[in-house]
Amino acid sequence: MFRQLGVKKFPCVASLATYAAPVPSPYEQLLDATIRHLEHLQARGERFVAISPETLRGLSLAAPRPSSAAPAPVRPVPPTPLVKPAAPLAVRPPAPTVVVAAPPLAPGAKEQAIAELRERALVCVQCPNLASSRKNVVFGVGDINASLMFVGEAPGADEDAQGEPFVGAAGQLLTKIIQAMGLTRSQVYIANILKCRPDTPGESSGNRKPTTGEMSTCIPYLHAQIDLIQPKVIVALGGTALEGLLNLTGITKQRGQWKEYRGLPLMPTYHPSYLLRNQSLSEKRRVWEDM
Repeated sequence: MFRQLGVKKFPCVASLATYAAPVPSPYEQLLDATIRHLEHLQARGERFVAISPETLRGLSLAAPRPSSAAPAPVRPVPPTPLVKPAAPLAVRPPAPTVVVAAPPLAPGAKEQAIAELRERALVCVQCPNLASSRKNVVFGVGDINASLMFVGEAPGADEDAQGEPFVGAAGQLLTKIIQAMGLTRSQVYIANILKCRPDTPGESSGNRKPTTGEMSTCIPYLHAQIDLIQPKVIVALGGTALEGLLNLTGITKQRGQWKEYRGLPLMPTYHPSYLLRNQSLSEKRRVWEDM
């Protein structure tokens, strides 16, 4: 990633902080912030970064040459004073991570970025067993400018056949839930943790839960979708969606409690298929409360 930008990386040596160092230029500060941001994305498993044509043109420009003016003054950095360790404090939950969202793309650039991401997903063969058994890649459907985004588990037989998420019995129930919220399917965006139906060798029907490896391989596509769409709220439908997005388990205990996905509010709730299996009015009421 950094080699493509022509940037050489050097290890950070803590002891150098005690020596005088020149004040970095605004260009160097911006470049360093960009590198740290890319490292953060790479550590989270991101494999693609959506970049507008204007940004690409800017990256291709040479670095600004230093002016003929006198060099910036050298500011000595004082060594860190030794402080006696304080007594242990009471354990407190960590503060929420502040994530600065990327600036929204112009409508045309956003549509192009989504289309390019979709094309990459349609030809993806990173999971050979899924690629060989699928009929269609189920990328996602809805308004790419939606404020509300639903994330499910993985495509089933109906979704695999039609190439669209939530079109079977569970999808029909989800549509009714969305309509009860005063919205339509065309006003929200719907996607899954997995873009391909989990294969079921030797079985003519039924579905299985995606494996951890399958989810980790496919999740960068969903991360990129969310980064491009930039919804205001995400709804995780079921335990697999909660696990894939936040690495949390136990949907029964987690549902109805606000979570945070990279700075975005996230509400976990039951998957519609669970309500089809459990017709209890109390469970239906819980989902309605979550929505």
